[in-house]
Amino acid sequence: MYKKLMACVESIRKKTNFKPEVALILGSGLGDYADGIKVEATVDYSDIEGFPVSTVTGHKGRFVFGYVEDVPVVIMQGRVHYYEGYPMSEVVLPTRLMGMLGAKKLFLTNAAGGINETFEPGTLMMITDHITTAVPNPLIGKNIEELGVRFPDMSEVYSNRLREVIREAAKECGVKIREGVYVQLTGPSYETPAEIRMCRGWGGDAVGMSTACEAIAARHMGLEVCGISCITNLAAGMSTAKLDHKEVQETADRVSAEFKKLVTQVIVSM
Repeated sequence: MYKKLMACVESIRKKTNFKPEVALILGSGLGDYADGIKVEATVDYSDIEGFPVSTVTGHKGRFVFGYVEDVPVVIMQGRVHYYEGYPMSEVVLPTRLMGMLGAKKLFLTNAAGGINETFEPGTLMMITDHITTAVPNPLIGKNIEELGVRFPDMSEVYSNRLREVIREAAKECGVKIREGVYVQLTGPSYETPAEIRMCRGWGGDAVGMSTACEAIAARHMGLEVCGISCITNLAAGMSTAKLDHKEVQETADRVSAEFKKLVTQVIVSM
């Protein structure tokens, strides 16, 4: 896997020498944020030999290198999910790759279902912790010593410092933000009402099909991590509405303006 990562780095370096400080992963319906930055280079995932390619509608599938104001960033427009059939080591390959390209901080975003009964569609939730009991740990297998230790500490996956940055940025932007625990399940089917009751019993506030595995891989490498979920729908059993991906995209589009404003302020304040 390390040799594969190095090959991916070499493939990208043939196209750009840009060195990011911040890596940003954009979730479903949120990908157009990258279109508004000062772009220096783009690299399609399909142009990177051996790189896993996202198959999800609404995910452009490319790296965007550029500046958010004066901060050099690399942005993933579309992520790879475990439910697409890739092993978890492939799912987190892009996260590891961005760290190897120079990023020291990882900003995760996603579209998620609301478990917390006080949430409603359009709520932005800062991730304070996560639960990955139902998905394979991305560090299973031979440890990549070049990246991190065999048994990394996960007592502070989501940086206390960056959480305070998000709180202050939200105040400055006038954006209301909630806080909570994110639960990652496998997908691609949406959860059953019984599964949602289980996740709530675990202490979850939002549920989705990504993010936490990427956070683990990033912390293994020593990156500083933060994350925000866009609650695009109430989870199964919490309303009479049927769940579909179209609703996810529509809600994300509705809150995109304040989301973009908040993301920019957070990155500039990091």
